Amino acid sequence: MSKIKSAYIHIPFCQQICHYCDFVKFFYNEKLATEYIEALTNEINVNVAGYKNSVRTIFIGGGTPTALNFKQLRALLEIIDKKFDVANCEEYTIEANPGDFDIEKTKLLKEYGVNRISLGVQVFDDNMLEELGRSHKVSDVYNTVDQLQQHGFSNISLDLIYALPNQTVDQFQTSLEEAISFKLPHYSTYALQIEPKTVFHQRHKKGMLHRPPQDEEVAMYDILRETMKQNNLHQYEISNFARLGYESKHNLTYWSNEYYYGLGAGAYGYLPGKRTGNIRPLPAYVKQAKKDGKPVLHVDKIGLKEKVEEEMFLGLRKAKGVSKLDFQKKYGFNFEELYKKEVESLVEKEWLIEDRNSIRLTDQGMLLANEVFEKFLLDDEIKIAYYS
Repeated sequence: MSKIKSAYIHIPFCQQICHYCDFVKFFYNEKLATEYIEALTNEINVNVAGYKNSVRTIFIGGGTPTALNFKQLRALLEIIDKKFDVANCEEYTIEANPGDFDIEKTKLLKEYGVNRISLGVQVFDDNMLEELGRSHKVSDVYNTVDQLQQHGFSNISLDLIYALPNQTVDQFQTSLEEAISFKLPHYSTYALQIEPKTVFHQRHKKGMLHRPPQDEEVAMYDILRETMKQNNLHQYEISNFARLGYESKHNLTYWSNEYYYGLGAGAYGYLPGKRTGNIRPLPAYVKQAKKDGKPVLHVDKIGLKEKVEEEMFLGLRKAKGVSKLDFQKKYGFNFEELYKKEVESLVEKEWLIEDRNSIRLTDQGMLLANEVFEKFLLDDEIKIAYYS
């Protein structure tokens, strides 16, 4: 059986560019999108050997994959169906914007085995949606969810962003309560990050972006966690909440440090011994992918040191943390041999909880997760070389 558990496929087109987004994205152009699907098809054919490969999850992300027209979307779904065993794939997700679906596209996704929809809602406030550069309105969320459910999609995830410019704690709570009223099985929630090369970054540099103070952002996160808990949505990762059985299997591939294909412009993959990053600019990606199917910009070798570091700080994103037994099975030694002092220090600060089976973040540790993760970077090459 293949070691590669998942496939991520990137579609970089959007009808409108959001002010906060730093993913690889371009305004939708029909001719360019057709060329892109042709190039992507060649990349998939070259890099995924054989047919009907067994993977646990497939995720079509963006950009906005549903920005593709019907013919382009069908061509994409056909190459995926040809190369991967969709029928036995546990989770097959596509990202979408509310309002992007018509009935024909909805039926097409169902026909080709897509069984999970991730909706980029972000906030239930039309004025804030406009400020974010979003093209949909709140009413579109209701129409899209209704249409999806009528066509048999029950596994729907909804994305929210909080700590938005000028957003108050009360406004966030109102937005969150409206999101919860849909009674969906999965919610992903993120504090706004100001990323380079975005509209928000330019405004921030000019002092024109007024974000809530940090104590209000913390208050929003506390409200988020408590509201989810009250509605039987358990927190299984720092930013993700789900009903039992509806946790994102694809994202758990990342957090469990397992291998996955990364296909498309700017996509990252993790294969045995290496991480790959694809060319980002669209014309350069299309040219190279059509030429030889290998539009790779860089390859980073992943040795034991890097694998162990990533195992720790990816694993600690999960609410259940890092399993001592699983780590031992995977690497042949206990992580405490490398991190005993660090773990003791973090437990003393009450940022980590340690028991017989695992280490995991406390509530305070989740708020300070990046500071915790830094402690698991290994400076001592000699020490890790002992286990190689």
